[in-house]
Amino acid sequence: MTEPTDHAGVIAPPPVLYAGALIASFVLRRFWPAPISGGATWVVLAGVALGLLGVGLVVWGLVTMRSAGTNVDPRKETTAIVTDGPFRVTRNPLYVGLTLIYLGLTLGFDVWWGLVLLVPLLIVMHFGVVCREERYLERKFGDDYRQYKRRVARYIG
Repeated sequence: MTEPTDHAGVIAPPPVLYAGALIASFVLRRFWPAPISGGATWVVLAGVALGLLGVGLVVWGLVTMRSAGTNVDPRKETTAIVTDGPFRVTRNPLYVGLTLIYLGLTLGFDVWWGLVLLVPLLIVMHFGVVCREERYLERKFGDDYRQYKRRVARYIG
């Protein structure tokens, strides 16, 4: 039987953190407009490209995790170290993908506040999610996870 503490103990589901920062940026824009480019076509197109790249990475990561038979939700038990698909390049493809989607929306909607809030968002993600997950995975999988960490970059590399 799985113990109720067999999870990473993240502070919140990552999509909720990204959505919260994005909503906050739109609220700030409403009261203090601060466009990035004034709607320049190339910035909007760059936003669309980043967003699509992010969606592709998230979907690929989700499919890979489900194929490995482990939980996607970091609030639940991890049953396997996933090293296939995008996990060969980054240990956190879902979070890299969410960041690309966030940046894509920020650029596509020309919201400077999205860039401002990205810094605290990434700090919260790093310490409140990623570091907690890594400690959990090291406790649970030991040397197997430590070897994986040595081979694959945390984010991009």
